[in-house]
Amino acid sequence: MDLELERRTGLPEHLRVLADLYPRETWQGHPNFSGLTAFWLERHLMFRELMARLVEGAERHLDAADPRFAAEMSRTTGFFLNQLHGHHMIEDQHYFPQFIPLDARLEPAFELLDRDHHALDRHIHGLAERSNDVLKLMAGGEDEKKAVDLLAATQRDFRSFLHRHLEDEEEIIVPVVLEYGADME
Repeated sequence: MDLELERRTGLPEHLRVLADLYPRETWQGHPNFSGLTAFWLERHLMFRELMARLVEGAERHLDAADPRFAAEMSRTTGFFLNQLHGHHMIEDQHYFPQFIPLDARLEPAFELLDRDHHALDRHIHGLAERSNDVLKLMAGGEDEKKAVDLLAATQRDFRSFLHRHLEDEEEIIVPVVLEYGADME
């Protein structure tokens, strides 16, 4: 199985050490499911919703020019990318090092998540560049249709990579919290 974020279709069996013991539908009812774990999952939901809003905005603008597109895309993209980058920094520097020693079998899973974060960093830069290209064209009064079409494709790809990463990360982290009562502080 290919473990690269851009080609992975799910968490491989050998990394599902705890995921199969704790199916997603049982998480919230578990005694070790904390408010901080719920907040972390809500942040993931926010990232999914923001990405959907970006894709929908670009597609709507392609269908019929939206005068609010540039301002909304700029504001939402900036917020999204800054929040996502900060979220990954906290995970990499605080949460992951805290969880790795709890179960040595999951060390390769955390290595996978680290590789995902590096891949997503590249995609963050690509999305920022595409977004800025569109904004420059629009500010100059140039025809931005081709650039917005490329932006929409970049956004859809990013949404796909992000979705895969978030799903897999949740299936690693939440079961660790449930199994070991680990604090996400």
